[in-house]
Amino acid sequence: MRTFRLGGIHPPENKITAGSAIRELPVPEQVSIPIYQHIGAPPKIIVERGQEVLVGQPLANSEGFISSNIHSSVSGKILKIDNITDISGYKRTAVVIRVDGDNWVETIDRSDKLVKKIESESQEIVQTVLQMGIVGLGGATFPTHVKLSIPRGKEADYLIVNGAECEPYLTSDHILMLEKTDEILTGIIIMMKALKVEKTVIGIENNKTDAISRLKEHARNFEGIEVQGLKVKYPQGGEKQLIKAVINREVPSGGLPIDVGAVVFNVGTMFAVYEAVQKNKPLIDRIVTITGKELADPGNYRVRLGTPISTLIEAAGGLPENTGKVINGGPMMGKALNSLDVPVIKGTSGVTLLPREEASRKEIQNCIRCTKCITVCPMGLEPYLLMSMGEKEMFERMELEKTMDCIECGSCSYICPSNRPLLDYIRLGKVEVNKIRRARKN
Repeated sequence: MRTFRLGGIHPPENKITAGSAIRELPVPEQVSIPIYQHIGAPPKIIVERGQEVLVGQPLANSEGFISSNIHSSVSGKILKIDNITDISGYKRTAVVIRVDGDNWVETIDRSDKLVKKIESESQEIVQTVLQMGIVGLGGATFPTHVKLSIPRGKEADYLIVNGAECEPYLTSDHILMLEKTDEILTGIIIMMKALKVEKTVIGIENNKTDAISRLKEHARNFEGIEVQGLKVKYPQGGEKQLIKAVINREVPSGGLPIDVGAVVFNVGTMFAVYEAVQKNKPLIDRIVTITGKELADPGNYRVRLGTPISTLIEAAGGLPENTGKVINGGPMMGKALNSLDVPVIKGTSGVTLLPREEASRKEIQNCIRCTKCITVCPMGLEPYLLMSMGEKEMFERMELEKTMDCIECGSCSYICPSNRPLLDYIRLGKVEVNKIRRARKN
């Protein structure tokens, strides 16, 4: 069974919402749409307070190459442009809109009719993806048009599509593959045309046999697309791990997928690209899993960007009394929220509610040099050593020990018998190493 070579763990899957059909979350009375929802430079706001906007209307235009446009997910009046606490926990600029009806920009095709014929040429596709604000929906939110712009001297021969969804609890990608199969496959053909590649592999973990069989069946009607079942092992969905699993190529330390001729996108991104190119629809909503063992009605919802997380929780039956932590994402790579009023953004793949007994951290013990953290690290790092350096603020040494190769999967913290916060210190170190690197450039 195909998988990656180094490390990996097998946490409980807890796919509570697997098979839960996509439901439409009602449009809220008010949304707060953060301007900064992607990696790169924040876009420039082009609207003002008191202005009336339509669904799909641009709110901010990208600034620089690595940036992304932001569009209104609702129609109504802009109440204010203000700093709000976003999903990261920081204060950032957002456009706050009071909803009035549901009036869309006329050029958006709102029908469910599948459009398979692709009229756009390669450069037109890249421009449409840029204009429609498409970013990676697997969590990284890297602007998609940038990945489509292959650097001079590099060449892509494989498009790899990530349908692994290895994060415990989350099922938004799974249900999307089941319900929007042909749309995803059309999106893949669009991206193959943009990248000028002839081969695509869709990697899916074998706990989603229904998605594998459905995509294999439908892919017969699309040239150049292969569906590959993968061993269930976390973090199978990591970019470098997925490349190793499906085409047996290893991205070098500090390198990018394009260095081995691959470009990787999430299945959700493929669906968003389909809607952008074939339906002229900007990225204004996405599928979000709301889940937890104590939730009354967990499920997968199509949610307008800017909707408060609290609205999503209410739709799932309300906040259970014994909730200890609400996580943006899943329990392995997600981060706890400090407020339920923060809005859903482009990178919100799920919201996980953990009961108190699972949310509390156990007492930290001394490292016993068991080397389990080294054994499970999918990047071949020494997490115990990196944590020790982080504690001692040896950040330049952390850089030499390749801390920037860490994909922040959390496998080390999960396996540690001494309950040591390994990933916390590695994340701290990565922030400081980035500061050091920026200072060098200046």
